[in-house]
Amino acid sequence: QVQLVESGGGLVQAGGSLRLSCAASESIFSINVVGWYRQAPGKQRELVAAAVTGGGTNYADSVKGRFTISRDNAKNMVYLQMNSLKVEDTAVYYCNAVKVFLSREYDYWGQGTQVTVSS
Repeated sequence: QVQLVESGGGLVQAGGSLRLSCAASESIFSINVVGWYRQAPGKQRELVAAAVTGGGTNYADSVKGRFTISRDNAKNMVYLQMNSLKVEDTAVYYCNAVKVFLSREYDYWGQGTQVTVSS
Protein backbone atom coordinates (compact mmCIF):
# COMPACT_ATOMS: atom_id res chain seq x y z
CA GLN A 1 0.00 0.00 0.00
CA VAL A 2 1.51 3.30 -1.11
CA GLN A 3 0.40 6.41 0.71
CA LEU A 4 0.60 9.71 -1.11
CA VAL A 5 0.28 13.15 0.45
CA GLU A 6 0.00 16.25 -1.72
CA SER A 7 0.78 19.80 -0.73
CA GLY A 8 1.39 23.15 -2.36
CA GLY A 9 -2.02 24.04 -3.71
CA GLY A 10 -3.56 27.43 -3.24
CA LEU A 11 -4.90 30.56 -4.85
CA VAL A 12 -2.85 32.27 -7.53
CA GLN A 13 -3.52 34.88 -10.19
CA ALA A 14 -3.51 33.98 -13.85
CA GLY A 15 0.02 34.01 -15.19
CA GLY A 16 1.47 32.97 -11.85
CA SER A 17 3.20 29.81 -10.72
CA LEU A 18 2.74 27.07 -8.15
CA ARG A 19 4.68 23.95 -7.29
CA LEU A 20 2.80 20.93 -6.06
CA SER A 21 4.56 18.30 -4.00
CA CYS A 22 3.68 14.67 -3.42
CA ALA A 23 5.33 12.67 -0.66
CA ALA A 24 5.30 8.89 -1.12
CA SER A 25 5.42 6.47 1.80
CA GLU A 26 7.93 4.22 0.07
CA SER A 27 10.76 4.42 -2.38
CA ILE A 28 9.53 5.73 -5.71
CA PHE A 29 12.01 3.39 -7.38
CA SER A 30 9.44 0.70 -6.58
CA ILE A 31 6.68 2.66 -8.32
CA ASN A 32 6.36 2.10 -12.05
CA VAL A 33 4.57 5.34 -12.91
CA VAL A 34 4.01 8.51 -10.89
CA GLY A 35 1.68 11.16 -12.12
CA TRP A 36 -0.61 14.09 -11.50
CA TYR A 37 -4.27 14.19 -12.38
CA ARG A 38 -6.82 16.94 -11.92
CA GLN A 39 -10.55 17.20 -11.63
CA ALA A 40 -12.48 20.40 -12.17
CA PRO A 41 -16.09 20.79 -10.94
CA GLY A 42 -18.47 18.93 -13.20
CA LYS A 43 -15.66 17.34 -15.20
CA GLN A 44 -13.96 13.99 -15.27
CA ARG A 45 -10.57 13.44 -13.72
CA GLU A 46 -7.88 13.88 -16.36
CA LEU A 47 -4.20 13.13 -16.65
CA VAL A 48 -1.98 16.18 -16.34
CA ALA A 49 1.50 14.66 -16.36
CA ALA A 50 3.15 11.31 -15.75
CA ALA A 51 6.68 10.02 -15.37
CA VAL A 52 7.70 6.43 -15.91
CA THR A 53 10.48 5.03 -13.75
CA GLY A 54 13.45 4.60 -16.03
CA GLY A 55 11.45 6.10 -18.87
CA GLY A 56 10.07 9.34 -20.14
CA THR A 57 7.34 11.79 -19.29
CA ASN A 58 3.93 12.47 -20.73
CA TYR A 59 1.85 15.64 -20.59
CA ALA A 60 -1.65 16.65 -21.46
CA ASP A 61 -1.67 18.90 -24.51
CA SER A 62 -3.25 21.68 -22.46
CA VAL A 63 -0.24 21.94 -20.13
CA LYS A 64 2.67 21.19 -22.45
CA GLY A 65 5.32 23.86 -22.18
CA ARG A 66 3.84 25.21 -18.95
CA PHE A 67 3.95 22.30 -16.47
CA THR A 68 6.89 20.08 -15.56
CA ILE A 69 6.79 16.85 -13.59
CA SER A 70 9.89 15.84 -11.70
CA ARG A 71 10.94 13.33 -9.07
CA ASP A 72 13.42 13.37 -6.23
CA ASN A 73 14.20 9.70 -5.77
CA ALA A 74 16.28 10.27 -2.65
CA LYS A 75 13.37 11.99 -0.89
CA ASN A 76 10.56 9.89 -2.38
CA MET A 77 8.99 13.07 -3.70
CA VAL A 78 7.19 13.93 -6.91
CA TYR A 79 6.66 17.52 -7.99
CA LEU A 80 4.56 19.39 -10.47
CA GLN A 81 5.89 22.82 -11.40
CA MET A 82 3.07 24.85 -12.89
CA ASN A 83 3.91 28.08 -14.71
CA SER A 84 1.82 30.53 -16.72
CA LEU A 85 -1.28 29.33 -14.92
CA LYS A 86 -4.65 29.88 -16.53
CA VAL A 87 -8.11 30.13 -15.02
CA GLU A 88 -8.95 26.82 -16.69
CA ASP A 89 -6.21 25.11 -14.65
CA THR A 90 -8.42 25.50 -11.60
CA ALA A 91 -9.10 22.03 -10.20
CA VAL A 92 -8.30 19.58 -7.45
CA TYR A 93 -4.95 18.02 -8.27
CA TYR A 94 -4.25 14.42 -7.30
CA CYS A 95 -0.98 12.56 -7.06
CA ASN A 96 -1.09 9.06 -8.51
CA ALA A 97 1.19 6.05 -8.29
CA VAL A 98 0.98 2.86 -10.31
CA LYS A 99 2.75 -0.30 -9.30
CA VAL A 100 2.84 -3.36 -11.49
CA PHE A 101 3.18 -6.69 -9.71
CA LEU A 102 2.71 -10.10 -11.27
CA SER A 103 1.18 -8.45 -14.35
CA ARG A 104 -1.44 -6.63 -12.27
CA GLU A 105 -1.64 -2.88 -11.90
CA TYR A 106 -2.25 -1.28 -8.55
CA ASP A 107 -3.37 2.36 -8.43
CA TYR A 108 -2.82 4.63 -5.46
CA TRP A 109 -4.13 8.15 -4.95
CA GLY A 110 -3.49 11.06 -2.69
CA GLN A 111 -6.26 13.06 -1.08
CA GLY A 112 -5.92 15.95 -3.52
CA THR A 113 -4.95 19.58 -3.25
CA GLN A 114 -7.00 22.51 -4.51
CA VAL A 115 -5.52 24.86 -7.09
CA THR A 116 -7.52 27.99 -7.84
CA VAL A 117 -6.42 30.42 -10.54
CA SER A 118 -8.13 33.80 -10.52
CA SER A 119 -8.42 36.16 -13.46
